[in-house]
Amino acid sequence: MTRPPPVPTISVALCTHNGANFIREQLASILAQTLPPTDIVLSDDASTDNTVELARAALAAHPQISLTVLSNQPALGVMRNFQQAALASTGELIALCDQDDLWDPTKLQRIAEVFAARDDVSLVHTDAQLVSHDGEMLQHTLLESLEARASEIREIHDGRAFDTLLRRNLVTGATAVLRRSLLDSAVPFADEWVHDEWLAIVSAAVATNELIDEPLIDYRQHASNQIGARKLTFRQKLSKFREPRQERNEHLVARALQLVERLEALGPAVKPEALRRARQKLAFERARLALPAANVLRLWPITRAALDGRYRRFSLGLPDVVRDLAQPAR
Repeated sequence: MTRPPPVPTISVALCTHNGANFIREQLASILAQTLPPTDIVLSDDASTDNTVELARAALAAHPQISLTVLSNQPALGVMRNFQQAALASTGELIALCDQDDLWDPTKLQRIAEVFAARDDVSLVHTDAQLVSHDGEMLQHTLLESLEARASEIREIHDGRAFDTLLRRNLVTGATAVLRRSLLDSAVPFADEWVHDEWLAIVSAAVATNELIDEPLIDYRQHASNQIGARKLTFRQKLSKFREPRQERNEHLVARALQLVERLEALGPAVKPEALRRARQKLAFERARLALPAANVLRLWPITRAALDGRYRRFSLGLPDVVRDLAQPAR
């Protein structure tokens, strides 16, 4: 008789900042998991309310789950706070956690089952139901708000998440769980990237990502979100075409360069195709940055790049073609 794979230990890397309004509900949803975590690392970024005290009180009746509190004065910022929490975690799996969401009771169990069945997977993320400040369901799920295409979801399921992530990020940290071993490749997090997108693309370069395209958390949207999700209106999308392009394109080059440098430093741990594609992405972004200031002079190089598929492989395709044609230089 075949024995089921052993259940991995799970840490929750919970980052907080003045989260007293929501922390008890979030922790209650963690404590209600069908597969509970072994420990919670709470990394607090200079809260001035009683967030930490409320967390200690919530965990007091659950001694089987250890609580580690890290207090940052001054605040580290979102990315470094999550890096600190992840490094202090001891579980084989690390669940990234915001202070104000609600987890489906089966979240950790369903994600752990993916890891147990797939040795090649180093990061699993899910969809999320967007909810209001008061917890009322909003119109869209997270993937719907990101306008994730069916082709992109198929790419992830087919083991080609790196291709998707070179174009844009579809991984939100509040939904993600990673193998602790991924930190060996991803730390220190790159300055030009948000922690979740950096973990996701490094994971896809050295291993494989998987997506559970069902909402397994309620992802709360409110004015105090440090990072949130929202579906842009047509007018908001159109306004981006009027923004000066220089700063954005410099940022895209810096991101692509950091990715190439990290993958080169990791050597044989990286899939050769991933490094090749990352270098192509860097060349593409450098070419975009070097486009002429005069809009009319951009027409031929942009058309050529679009016809040979570079915009489709390394950006959002037609929307970025239009953006590069229309945006003012500065």
